[in-house]
Amino acid sequence: MSARLIFGEEGRPEAGPARAEAGEESFLKLLGEHVRQARARRGMSRRILARDSGVSERYLAQLEAGHGNVSVLLLRQVAHALNLPVTDLLREESEPPEIALLLRFLKRLPAQKLAELRTRLVRECELDAPERMGRIALIGLRGAGKSTLGAQLAKSLEVPFIELDREIEREAGTSLKEVFLLRGQAGYRRAELLALEKLIHQYDRAVIATGGSIVSEPASYELLLSSCFTVWLKATPQEHMARVVAQGDTRPIEGNGEAMEDLRRILAGRESLYSEADVVIETAGRPIEECLASLKQAVAANP
Repeated sequence: MSARLIFGEEGRPEAGPARAEAGEESFLKLLGEHVRQARARRGMSRRILARDSGVSERYLAQLEAGHGNVSVLLLRQVAHALNLPVTDLLREESEPPEIALLLRFLKRLPAQKLAELRTRLVRECELDAPERMGRIALIGLRGAGKSTLGAQLAKSLEVPFIELDREIEREAGTSLKEVFLLRGQAGYRRAELLALEKLIHQYDRAVIATGGSIVSEPASYELLLSSCFTVWLKATPQEHMARVVAQGDTRPIEGNGEAMEDLRRILAGRESLYSEADVVIETAGRPIEECLASLKQAVAANP
C-alpha cells in the first residue's frame, strides 16, 4: 500500500509516514540534547540526575542519545530534578542561554510592566524604523472594517493595499479553507508567516489588512509589530457580529446559539494582544468617514 501523501510548505507532495518518522527522530535527538546540555551546565553526572529524578541511568542514556520514547511524567521528573520547566526540554529549536535568562527575568515582571518593556525594546532595537512606519498594518476581529478602511487609506496614501489572507491563498494556489484542510492549523500558520515575511521584504510602503487571529501566533505577531505601524480597529462584539452578517455571511450564527458569547470570549482573550498596537481606533457607532479621518490622522501623526 502506498504512503499517504501530504503537502509540504512549498506545495510538494511528501510521504506522510516517512516525513512524520523523520520529524519524530529529529525531535527526540533535540530533546536528548536539551537534557544533556542542562545536566552539563549544572555539573550533574548522569548518576546524580538518575538519583534525583528517580529515572534509571539506562533510561537517561537512551534519552540523551535521542532514542528514548519518554513519557510525559518521566520527563517531568527529569525537568524537576534539573530545576527547569518541562517546556525548556521540549523546545523544538536550540537557543542561546541568554534567552533562558531573559525569560526568567521577564516572568517576574507584572503584566503592565511587560507590555511597557516590550514596546520599549521593539522601538529601541529597530534598525529600520522609517520602513516600519511606511507599512501600516490593520488588526482586529473580523468585521472591524480592516478591508473597507484599509482600501480607502491605501488609495489616499497612493500605496498598495494588501489583504494577508489573499496573499496566503495566492501563495498556496488554493482557498484558505483548502489550506486548513490540507495542512491543518499549523500549516496555515506557517503559510501566514511566510506570506507576511515576503510582504515585508517586498514592500517598504503599503497598507496591510491582517487576519483577526494573527495576534495569537507569537512569531507572526512579533514580526508584524516590529516591521509595521500597527492599528487596532476596535469595535464591540455586537458590532463585529452585525457587520459580518450585514456582509451576507451568516455562518457565525448558523446552528450556534452561543455565537455572541463565543465572540465575546474571543475578543476578551485577545484584547491584551490587540492592545500592543501602536494606535487604537474606536470604530463602534461611528460612520466610515469619521473612522477613516481618525485613521489618517493617526498615520499622519507618526510619519
